[in-house]
Amino acid sequence: MATDTPEARAETYQALANRIRAHCLRMTHDGASGHVGSMLSMAELIAVLYERILRVDPARPKWPERDRFVLSKGHAAPALYAALAEAGYFPKAHLDTFKRFGSILQGHPDMLLTPGVEMSTGSLGQGLSAALGMALAARLDGRASRVYALLGDGELDEGSVWEAAMAAGHYGAANLAAILDRNQLQVSGPTEKSMRLEPVAAKWQAFGWEALAVDGHDIGGILEALQRAGQVRDKPTVIVARTVKGKGLPALEGQTSVHSCTLTEEQYAEAMKRLEAC
Repeated sequence: MATDTPEARAETYQALANRIRAHCLRMTHDGASGHVGSMLSMAELIAVLYERILRVDPARPKWPERDRFVLSKGHAAPALYAALAEAGYFPKAHLDTFKRFGSILQGHPDMLLTPGVEMSTGSLGQGLSAALGMALAARLDGRASRVYALLGDGELDEGSVWEAAMAAGHYGAANLAAILDRNQLQVSGPTEKSMRLEPVAAKWQAFGWEALAVDGHDIGGILEALQRAGQVRDKPTVIVARTVKGKGLPALEGQTSVHSCTLTEEQYAEAMKRLEAC
């Protein structure tokens, strides 16, 4: 008989994260393009969100009381598409049409095409502002909806992120949580060389946010941090998730080159074999 223990649930969430990675690799390999590293680093984060945290109903994508998720780093769209397909928003067969003409799954999220996508993103730095607007609207409407925005750390080079962070702190948007995919790499190299972010948690705190730190690949830690974020009543919360670019591709993990790359047939076969064995 199946058991419902923290360990069993963690295994379930990890299995989902691995399926998300496998979906991402198939989509980008078949389409011969994609920001592979950015997708793989966020797999556990999005798996826990969709499996445990978000109050959503795939049969009613526009349910007014739903929670919202905004993928601000829109170039990692395949990870979101994989999570939505696994959740039942649309048949998994659609994943095979990624970036094809007429597909509902384009290179960046499109809220007019894809069920479950709350915001069209891709122009970096815009997602947190949109998420804040959703959070404030929910509060004005008296709804219990929470809003989650996942940002890349290279994205924090954009001044609009900090404008939104300042506004969220000013308005005490406690129903807003930002999740920072802190893999420390962007397309031009290490984030700290492009624009120094540390001490990143202190920066968010200075804008009036609750700041939590977590290993972004530790299921238990992610779940605890997200649950704690839901308990903060007077301010927004940022979760600084330390992740590894290209997680799941040992030969490429932590390398700038994996930000946007095409795997060789050998690399693809090895990665899929490893994920299927998990």
